[in-house]
Amino acid sequence: MRQYAETGLVAIDLANTWDEYLDDPERLPDVPALRRFCTELGVPGFSDRRTGSVSAADLDEVRAVRSRLRQVLDGDPEQRARALARWADEAPMRAVVAESAGTPVLRLAAPSTASLGQRLTVRAVTELLDLAASGDWERVRLCAASPCQDAFVDRSRPGRRQFCSTRCANRAHAAASRARHR
Repeated sequence: MRQYAETGLVAIDLANTWDEYLDDPERLPDVPALRRFCTELGVPGFSDRRTGSVSAADLDEVRAVRSRLRQVLDGDPEQRARALARWADEAPMRAVVAESAGTPVLRLAAPSTASLGQRLTVRAVTELLDLAASGDWERVRLCAASPCQDAFVDRSRPGRRQFCSTRCANRAHAAASRARHR
C-alpha cells in the first residue's frame, strides 16, 4: 500500500508530508519513513539497498527542502514563479540531453555527487517547471480548507477546485453550514 506517492510528483508529495490534520503533522518522522518515501516515488538508488541508504542528516536536509518547497508553493502564480526562479538559480543542477521516443530532450539533473536533499530539490524544481510548461502552473494550489495546507494540481475541467480532497471539501462545507446555523 502506498503511503506517500499520492500524486507521483515529488514536488507535491514532498510538500504534503506535513499534514495539519494529523495529531502529529510530521509524516516523515524518521529515517525509515524517508526511505519509504524515496522508494515509493522512485528516487534513483532506492531499489538497491547498498546505494539507497539514508541518514538522520539526510532526513534533516529533506525536511529543509520540504520547507523551501512549501514557500515556493505559497502565494499567487506570479509569486510562486519568482520563488521557483530563485530556488532553481540556487539548486545544484546541470542540463543534460536525454532521449524521449527518439527525440533529444533537454532535462535538468543533479550532479552525481549530489546529496539526497539536492536530488529531491532538482526533481521538485524540474517537476514544477514541467507543470509551468504544460500550462498547469496556475492550477497548482494549496487546499482552502483550514488548517489543511496540502498542495495539489487542479485537473478539473473548469479549473476552480479549491480543496485537495473530498475529505477537506466535506469538512469545509460542514463547517460553513454549522457557522450559518448558529
